[in-house]
Amino acid sequence: MALIRKRRLTEQQQRRIQKQQKTRQEDVDTSNELEGLVVQHYGRQLEVQALSVPDEPPIQPKTKEGEPEAFWKPIELGSVWRCHTRTNLELLVTGDKVKWQADPNTGLGIISAIHPRDSLLTRPDRYHKVKPVAANISLIVIVFAVIPDPAPTLIDRYLVACADANIPALLVLNKTDLLKENDPLLKLVAEYQALGYEVMQTQSTGDLTELMQRIDGETVAFVGQSGVGKSSLINTIVPNAAQKTNIISENSALGQHTTTSTRLISFGENGALIDSPGIREFGLWHLNIDKIENGFPEIFNLIGHCQYRNCTHTHEKQCALKQAAEAGEILPRRLDSYLRLINEITEAQQKN
Repeated sequence: MALIRKRRLTEQQQRRIQKQQKTRQEDVDTSNELEGLVVQHYGRQLEVQALSVPDEPPIQPKTKEGEPEAFWKPIELGSVWRCHTRTNLELLVTGDKVKWQADPNTGLGIISAIHPRDSLLTRPDRYHKVKPVAANISLIVIVFAVIPDPAPTLIDRYLVACADANIPALLVLNKTDLLKENDPLLKLVAEYQALGYEVMQTQSTGDLTELMQRIDGETVAFVGQSGVGKSSLINTIVPNAAQKTNIISENSALGQHTTTSTRLISFGENGALIDSPGIREFGLWHLNIDKIENGFPEIFNLIGHCQYRNCTHTHEKQCALKQAAEAGEILPRRLDSYLRLINEITEAQQKN
């Protein structure tokens, strides 16, 4: 079989292609561009909320007598439009601020540009590729509950992801009406508070005034195991959110997935809530060891103080991390969580 070689372009051909691309971009009419916010993602299509309107709104065509009235969607502030994106744009996610154009005759729009992001929350998918989840988030609310049983290792994973994205985190213990006296969960809450993390307790159907005051004016992503009550909290905060809720499976005590796509819901004057699909695991194998260390601040301060430079923190006698855990200076379970993540990414790197 003959080999087909990829033809190398000459510098002149490359300049010609670049000039053609620039010309096509300049030919795009930007006079009708509007400001918008991506509020939901549907594969190749997105829903965009209008944040501005044209200086001169398009005039609706008059319908001739005897003819059916033609479809027409006025461009109004806050209206939501199903949009396509131009092919040269990167993958857009919920929370992205964009420039777009609307076609009132069809009720559809096209996104032409994306504004720089203040933050981006990502996670690896099943194919070990990094997948963006939501953009321009100013606070991540990590929800855990009495039922289903909390997974501290998953909470630690979320906190590492928050540190990597440089987004503040708020831990929320939900369904506190189910707490028992001297419940071990109270100890878990106290441990995270002692580490310097902000923690709050709520009930899905209770008074959420404190939580609402805390997130007012923020763009908040709600994350956590399925069934912990993320959607129920959002329904209470924003009654018209109409988020689907489900009942915990009595057989497995695991949450059933109810949210199928990441959705942004306006809250107050300048705030927004983002409900992401529930996940039971949050892989971090796309991060490097330095980023994992940054996600455990109490452990990060001890890195480099072991007797051996290549200390594995598992069997060495003069290990600063093990000694700190034995002395009660750091939590043994946090050290275990840290080592598990280090092993995870090390194995992933070796496979690649």
